Amino acid sequence: MPRDALQALQLERMQKAVKWAAEKSRFYQEKFAAAGVSPADIRCLEDLRKFPFLTRVELRGHDVFDRLTLPLSGIVRFGYGVAAGVESLHLYTQGDVAQNVEMMVRGLVAAGVNKTSVVGLQGDLTSSRLLDVHHALEIIGAAVVPLGTDYRRWLRLMDLVSMDAIVSTPQLIMQLVIQLQAVGKDIADYAVRKFFSLNENGLQNLLQSHVVQRARAQIYNFFALPDLGMAGALFSCSERQGQHVQEDYWFPEVVAFDSGEPVLDEGQMGELVLTSLAAEALPLIRFRTGQAVSLRRDPCACGRTFVRVSTPFRAG
Repeated sequence: MPRDALQALQLERMQKAVKWAAEKSRFYQEKFAAAGVSPADIRCLEDLRKFPFLTRVELRGHDVFDRLTLPLSGIVRFGYGVAAGVESLHLYTQGDVAQNVEMMVRGLVAAGVNKTSVVGLQGDLTSSRLLDVHHALEIIGAAVVPLGTDYRRWLRLMDLVSMDAIVSTPQLIMQLVIQLQAVGKDIADYAVRKFFSLNENGLQNLLQSHVVQRARAQIYNFFALPDLGMAGALFSCSERQGQHVQEDYWFPEVVAFDSGEPVLDEGQMGELVLTSLAAEALPLIRFRTGQAVSLRRDPCACGRTFVRVSTPFRAG
């Protein structure tokens, strides 16, 4: 989509998202009133800067039902998880699930997954994010191999099924490498040449270099921060030129860590701030992710017009 059309869509959705949050969520009603702002203040994309930031501390200090924008009769899925000892509960409407799956489809297809692919899902399928991946793969037409969390099941299925890709977390990927080594096998001898890493702690898989060397495979990153409740907001560029932000669903900003002032210079590092543009049950307005990034708006070799973020570590 051309940038001007995309920005027009973003503004339309941003106005609706802020209005929805202000009308339907007690949490945002109180937050916006305290800041002296209202949905009518959104006349252009830059007007979002008038609104207060949302932090992890705030999210975890308030009951999720205070943020909820509709009755429980509109909820079709509850998602529960624990990361770094912190519990998270997410609620999803049918629309939320459909949007999350669509974003995941895009990210997987961008990395070359298609109906000929055989993809292993490593982890607990009670995870809402893995469920999104499972649905996305079925929509694509790829064959799905649920690997679970038992290493004996991993080893057996690795021998039974020739998988060309695995979706997992950094920790479970390394466990797979180690368990294969423990029985005298080398992961590089298998057909797996792509790993999709659901990163709960940041944009990057910090074990990435080691896995690439051991498995001789490519790693594609998904930003699976627990507070987002999904993993498809960003996806690795197929040309390894950073990670594209799914801008029709998420509006990105980069702000200074110390002041929150906007970082407007191309390539300058700051903190990534994300605003959901179409979330229904639990919208996020100006959520500070804690991630150090720079925005890249120059034309991408892959042809996509979504902006990209780069981290201080690696492009992809």
